[in-house]
Amino acid sequence: MSQRDLVAELQAARIQVPVEVRSRVRAIAAEAAAPPSHRFWRRRRSLVLLVPVAAALVGALVLTRQNGTENDRVAHGGVAATTVPYRAEAAPSAAVPAPSAKALAPAPSSTRVQRYGATIGLQVASPNAVSNAVKKALAIAAALGGHPTSVHASSADKAGVADLVLRIPRRHVQEAVTRLSQLGTITSEQVDVQDLQAGLDATARRIERLQRQLATLRAEPQTPERDRAIAAITSQVERLQRAEAATVRSAQLATVRLHVATPPVAQPAHHAHGPLHGIGTAAYWTAIGGAYALAFGIPLIAVGLLIWLIARTVRRRRVDALLSRP
Repeated sequence: MSQRDLVAELQAARIQVPVEVRSRVRAIAAEAAAPPSHRFWRRRRSLVLLVPVAAALVGALVLTRQNGTENDRVAHGGVAATTVPYRAEAAPSAAVPAPSAKALAPAPSSTRVQRYGATIGLQVASPNAVSNAVKKALAIAAALGGHPTSVHASSADKAGVADLVLRIPRRHVQEAVTRLSQLGTITSEQVDVQDLQAGLDATARRIERLQRQLATLRAEPQTPERDRAIAAITSQVERLQRAEAATVRSAQLATVRLHVATPPVAQPAHHAHGPLHGIGTAAYWTAIGGAYALAFGIPLIAVGLLIWLIARTVRRRRVDALLSRP
């Protein structure tokens, strides 16, 4: 008998399986079906352990990115610089202002022409006091024969500031500085005196020399060339005389700059973070990472469980169909 005939005969033959063998196979199949349940529970316990690990990794990633962003912000100038519009040379404590001192303004010379300038910084208690100081300063300037050339005042909430430029007759500047200094607590004071007499004397000598030259030319016989020379020298003398008069006139008024401000607002103290701050921050971001992991992990777990149940059902039906054959 050939091999092909033997295979055909075996396929055609229907061997009867004893009932005891069928029962034994079903019992073995039932026992073999139980371990997958244990494997499923073991897998589920592994997933429970993996969720916190994934949450910790996500939290660490978020924390690292946040720290990197903060470092970049600081490195690129995230902290804004504060500009102080007025430089105080001897500012007292903002909490307890020092008593107002008498202004030390030297008296201007009565025999020499001088350009006199003074700068006074004052501190007052409130924006209302700033406004009152401005009004009194303008009244003082008017009473001494002066006038303001620039007035700027502003206030916001509990802060106020004012800057005034006053022109005061030089003979009254010492009195003006003394009276203005009494409007608040002196925080800074500066006096600039520039002597102009030497320059005026030089100009006067030059004018005198030109006038002598002019008198000599006028005494000589007049010619067109001499007329042009006389006209040029005359124009030069007039220009020098105008400059001399302008210098003397400008020196008659002293410039007094007054700065009035409220105490600087105390900035809130920035407390340094303690040694456990990093742990708290890490825990915070870990909790957020865990929430994200749960939000995305639960649907995936549910889908996996559904697939596993479907596969288990199909496998049981196949086993039952195989065992139900005669």
